[in-house]
This record gives sequence, structure tokens and C-alpha cells, in this order.
Amino acid sequence: MLPILLTSLAFLCVSVKSQFTIVVNGTASHPIPSTLLLQNRAFQMVDTTDQTTALNAWHSVNGAQLTVIEETVPVSSALPNALSVVIPSGSSGQVGVGNEGYFGIKVNSSDSYNASFFYRFPVASSFNGTATVGLQTSTGEFLGGTNVTLSGSQTSWLQVNTTIQPTITPDSLANNFTVTVDGAELAGQTINFAMFSLFPPTFKNRPNGMRIDIAETLSAMAPSFFRLPGGNNLGQTVATRWQWNNTVGPLVDRPGRVGDWGYVNTDGLGIFEYLTWCEDLNMQAIMAVWSGFALGGTSIAEDDLGPYIQQAIDQINFAVGDPAESDAAALRASLGHPDPFPVVHVEIGNEDFFAADTYTYRWNQYITTLQATFPNLSFLATSDTFNPILIPNPAEWDIHVYQTPSWFAENSFIYDGFERNGTHYFEGEYAAISTNPDDLFGTPADGRLTFPTIQSSTGEAAFMIGLERNSDIVFAASYAPLLNVSTTIFCTPNLVSFDSGNVYPSTSYYVQQLFSVNRGDEYLPSTLPDADGTTFWSVVRKTSVVPNEIIIKVVNTVGAVSNVTFQLPFSVEDTATVQLLTGAETDSNTPTAPKMVTPQLSSLVVGETFAYTAPGFSVSILTLITSA
Repeated sequence: MLPILLTSLAFLCVSVKSQFTIVVNGTASHPIPSTLLLQNRAFQMVDTTDQTTALNAWHSVNGAQLTVIEETVPVSSALPNALSVVIPSGSSGQVGVGNEGYFGIKVNSSDSYNASFFYRFPVASSFNGTATVGLQTSTGEFLGGTNVTLSGSQTSWLQVNTTIQPTITPDSLANNFTVTVDGAELAGQTINFAMFSLFPPTFKNRPNGMRIDIAETLSAMAPSFFRLPGGNNLGQTVATRWQWNNTVGPLVDRPGRVGDWGYVNTDGLGIFEYLTWCEDLNMQAIMAVWSGFALGGTSIAEDDLGPYIQQAIDQINFAVGDPAESDAAALRASLGHPDPFPVVHVEIGNEDFFAADTYTYRWNQYITTLQATFPNLSFLATSDTFNPILIPNPAEWDIHVYQTPSWFAENSFIYDGFERNGTHYFEGEYAAISTNPDDLFGTPADGRLTFPTIQSSTGEAAFMIGLERNSDIVFAASYAPLLNVSTTIFCTPNLVSFDSGNVYPSTSYYVQQLFSVNRGDEYLPSTLPDADGTTFWSVVRKTSVVPNEIIIKVVNTVGAVSNVTFQLPFSVEDTATVQLLTGAETDSNTPTAPKMVTPQLSSLVVGETFAYTAPGFSVSILTLITSA
């Protein structure tokens, strides 16, 4: 299979069972290519004249007075703001600050948590004592903490690092990270804080790394690639565009930015973390560079593109360049990674059909320079295919489509009509997001899906059958969006949802996983499905194992069962394994029903000719073993 890392028309549920006989050709037509816990932790991009917003996620503990200030002596040029904490006169007990995290903080007594912050006293004092860095419930129950030393003579910034080992595992996620001091000892004094950080154990113990449960969920898909830094998040304005060099190095040197979807990107997850994550999951990186267009409507003039192209060169060099020849590559080496990262494909922009009239010159200048500088890399165009005509002609295109479940099923043959002329395609974003073709991006009340359903997932699976059949020209595909916080309804549905304590794989996640872990390396032609039908299939061979496996995928996009008969040109063992994902039309995996639909395993008696009944709304993976 090709790589995976993504008036209302409804499916017609007929009462008559469909029936097909599929003849499989034993000669392959083509090979198949393989290709944090604290919110508002550094007060980035906040308006200090609006304290309610500036103090988002923070609260006072026992009467401390909190103000986000523009520091006269900032902790770094990247982070101009700090948290001023005044311990009121007459204070007693533990006084300080607390942070509620992102929708809570999961606390587990079996885990240790790495915590840090910067502090300074704006006015020197004789204080020499301790602060308690801890975790507690929203009702104040102490879950665990540690004491660190603070000095009133510390008027310049100093970072404090410590480890918290909780002694209690609370049932609730409504927990807080706190830094408190003895109110009586520090009454009347002020401490400034900057760049707080709290991390649980991370995937493969990476600094600034991924949450283990999220990373393991994605790893279980056996992804082949990861597209970064993420679609249209490349930039709403020229000034707020994603710049690789602002996302690398110490966290205190990363200014962050207002992302394209309106919230602050801290860039704690930067280019280095993205690329090491690709290595950790054995994925190639499909990396985008900013192409001179901001989504707000600004295109850089043709004569002014030079500095932006140079920044793209530096970004690519950071990923794959020679440290002896490039400062950007030398920076990568200084971070402990002298070898190049697995970057093969580079996108020039993202969805540049929004500015197709300027993409003609932008593409030309970028591709001419980048191809000459990096002749071993492949570059993707991101405007509509062949509209406008780009010079030089792109060898690879990134195509995006968001549609209804029925559209995906009806267009499973879309790539069959593409000319075989050496051009290759990346289905970089696709998902069935609504049942209403007249208002795809509307509200849930108007058909927009909050979570994928079996109907939407089987529609996508039918489309993926076509991608697999055309994997001689479609080299990769990825569902999008990949991740979202389950309590938000922004940009839905997503492949995987999560909250501060749990991960919720969707029905579409399981479709992607079934296709990914059951990929072959040769496509075997067979009787074609009906392009206007509701049952779709593909047959691949996996020659990398002996004896070879024959993997048959069957997708049924309606509620009635479908009977299929396969005629094979070779002998197979008499028992096949069946992985089946099926459910009712609107069945969906949600936080309240996280495992409503999951793949089920069974067996099937098979031979050179055998029958299979595909349940309504189902994806079936039949794995057969060839015999001598």
C-alpha cells in the first residue's frame, strides 16, 4: 500500500444484497511505494493591558497578587513578558501561583515530572529560603512536590530545575501545578517568574518531546511519513509566518507566534522536535517551506523573494545539510544530530491556489534555486494541478480535498484517469467532514461531523482503495487534521482526539491503521469495482515475507451486506485471517464511547475460489497465505 502518517447526498441503503465475482491476475501491474502540560507557560504574545487574557490558565494561591508585565529586564529577547508575584503584607502559609494546564493535568504516582522556571527579585532582599514546586488537586489536596532554594539577592534571571514525584494518583484530571513560598517570610516582597515548564515522561525520553500515549497511538498506525510544520499554519501574515530558526534551541529563545487558527503557538514543538519524532517513528518527513504568500492575502513581490528563498535554503540545510558547509546544518549538529534527517520531499508553500496568480513567479524562483541547491530532493507544488501552468513543470503535486462520505466513494476512480507522464501526486489532506455537500464547512447542526462515523470512514476507505490501485502515481496520502483536543469543535473531525488524560482513536484512525499495517509491495490487477457502486476492493501481494501474503481489502459503503467471490490464479492455504471494522451508519468513537467501533479478528475458510460476505458499512482485510 502507498504510505499513510491524513440537496444532501446520502448513501443509499438497499435491501437487495449486492454480489460480485472478482478475478485476480497473478502478475503484478506495478510495485507499491513505501515510503506539555502548562498552558500560557511563558506569557507569549499576550497583551499586558488585558490582564484577564494575559493570566489565562493562571490563578493566585492564598492571596498572591499576580500581574503579567513587560519586563524591564526580560529573561530573553524572545520572551519580553514575565509574571510578577506580590506576596501581600500580613501573608501566612503557602502563597504563590497555580496553573491549571491544558484542560487539566494528569497526575500519576508512578511517573516523575520535570519542572523548571526562571525567577528573579526585581528588588534585592535578604530572603534566603525555599519555594515548594508541586502538584495539587483543584480543591487543594497536595499530590506531591519538592523544595527548591530561592535567594532574595538573585536580581538577574536564574533557572531552577527540579523533579516532582507524586505520592497520590487522583481520579480527576482537574489538577494544578503550583509554585508557593512561605507567605510570612516573604510578606511585602515581589518575585518575577518567566518560562515555566512541566513535563511528564515523554516518548523515548525526548526533551520537549511527545506525550507517550499520543505518540504510541500514532506509532501503532505504522506511518511512513509526517508532514510538517502543518498545513496552512505556515503563516497568516508575513510577520507571523512560521520561521524554522525561531523554533529551535533553548525554549527561552523561542518567541512563539500567533498561529493561523487564532491561538498562540509556543513553538516548544519546533523543527528539531518534529524531525527527531520522524526518526523515532521511522517516518520520512515531508517538509514545507514558506513560499512568499501569507494567508491574509499578502504575496511577496517578485523582486523581493531573495531573503525568503534563502531562509528556505537554511531550513532545508538544517534538516539535511552538511555541517561543514552550512551554519544551519552546523546548528543541527550542535544539538547532537550531525547526520541528516530523513527528508526527501519538500513542499513549496501550502494551498497556493489561494494565490495562484502570484504562485507562477514564486514557484519559478523557489524551484529554480532550491532544485539547483538540493538536486537530490523532490519538490511539490501546492496550487491546483496544472492550473495555472507552472514553469518548470512540477514533478510532484500536493492535493487536498474535504468532502462528504458519498463524494469519496463516488470518486474512488479519480486517479485512474490521470495521465501516466512521470508526474506523481501526494494526497496531502483529505477527510469526509460533512454529510451536507452544500455546506461542507458549516456547523454540526448542518451536517458537519464532530467525530468521524462509520459512514464517513467507509467512504474514505473506498477512496483509499483507489489510491492503492493508483499507487504507481500516488506516492503518499494523509488524513487531516491529525489531532485535536476532544473538548473543542474547531476544525472537526480529526483522526485522533485527546484530552489531558486520554486518547480517543476514531473510526477513521482504524481505517488508516488497517490500510497501513496491511500494505503489500505489489498491486495485483483484478476485476474492477463498479465506479458507481457501493462495494470496492483491491488485492496486493506482500513478497517481503515467505510464503507470500495476499492481502485483500473489501469496503462496503452502505448498510446492506455485499457478497463477493474471489477467483485466484494460485493456491493458498485454506484459512485466512479477517480484520473487520463495521458498525451502524452513525456509530462513532467519542470520549463517552471511546471503543464503540474497533477492528475485530476472525478467520475464514478460503481456496483458489472463495466467497466472502462484507457486512454493511464495513472495511474488511483478508490475509491469505500462498502455498506451494
